[in-house]
Amino acid sequence: MSQSFDPRFDQAHDRRGSNCSKWDGMERIFGVPSQDGLAMWVADMDFRAPDCVQRALADYTARGIYGYADTETALAEATAWWMQTRHGWALDPSHVMSTNGMVNAVALALDAFSAPGDGVVIFTPVYHAFRRVIEASGRHVVDCPLAEQEDRHVMDLAAYDALITENTKIIILCSPHNPGGQVWTLDELRALADFAKRHDLILISDEIHHDLVYPGHTHTPMAVAAPEIAERLVMMSATTKTFNIAGAHIGQVTIADPALRARFMASKKATATGPGSFGLIMAEAAYSPEGAEWLDGLMAYLDGNRKLFDQGIAAIPGLRSMPLEATYLAWVDLSGTGMSQSEITHRVRQNAKIAASPGADFGPRSEHWLRFNLGMPRAQITEAVSRLQNAFGDLQ
Repeated sequence: MSQSFDPRFDQAHDRRGSNCSKWDGMERIFGVPSQDGLAMWVADMDFRAPDCVQRALADYTARGIYGYADTETALAEATAWWMQTRHGWALDPSHVMSTNGMVNAVALALDAFSAPGDGVVIFTPVYHAFRRVIEASGRHVVDCPLAEQEDRHVMDLAAYDALITENTKIIILCSPHNPGGQVWTLDELRALADFAKRHDLILISDEIHHDLVYPGHTHTPMAVAAPEIAERLVMMSATTKTFNIAGAHIGQVTIADPALRARFMASKKATATGPGSFGLIMAEAAYSPEGAEWLDGLMAYLDGNRKLFDQGIAAIPGLRSMPLEATYLAWVDLSGTGMSQSEITHRVRQNAKIAASPGADFGPRSEHWLRFNLGMPRAQITEAVSRLQNAFGDLQ
């Protein structure tokens, strides 16, 4: 059996009826019945977490006592090992703070480094929770639209200069990019660092997808790309997307600058938020040599999934996938069909019976795009391609 058909990932797991948002929520949200629909929306995968995570949980639950965790030190040290080993980033474990997930980390950073009414830059289309948290906190979204060039998104920093005002305080970068799947180049990262410095902005680099990078591409942590901006850099990372443990709600924030770190810690203390013991245990177990071996197998499998999906999409006139350099989230443009957004939605949800994330959720100008989650067994990718080809069969 080839590596791309690793049995750990090729086995189907029926998640219906398990209080699973992805499968049990798709009829309520998209009108796609779970019994015969395909859930390809929310960003978690249909694969079991690594055995090292399962064993760590089993050891913990065997005691039957679920008290307070002692410290976050072990996870901070595991994080430092992982970043050095996988990404060449030498960080000090004392600079690492754990949060109740990455969205919580973003909310804490907004509280720490800005005030109501301040502007926060996001590069759209982008992960929809950024806009939601910015607006809910009373901040103002500074929408910097990404341009499309040679089938990838690019930042037009010269155009963005005019959008920055004295009330703009923060940039949020999604690296690698969600939903486009781009791995930002070293030159792009350095240019953005210069932009942040020029406008005196705090740069939050959300790198939750940094481990999910395909052959031929290399993710560079912003802290490695631009160490000279440490006094304004907030690094965010997590095990949750990498190891499919999103329900653990665990994330890491690494801030090298002492003053900046103190401001973040003050916000964390004021809101009395932090991770639970389950998340700490799972994340520490994942950041290990066994977790690394599992990840290598996962990426080989996902590489096969993305190739199969892209080939199927390319066979449908009017549809195209943006080449996926990272993540397991395919970004598909359906504007070439000439159909309205409502017609596209009807064909995908009602004819193909697929729940995919609407492009409009990721920002303006994306109404004719859909994001498809490819983190599922290969047979389901094959089924999804067949359904989409049938749903748009009159175009062929």
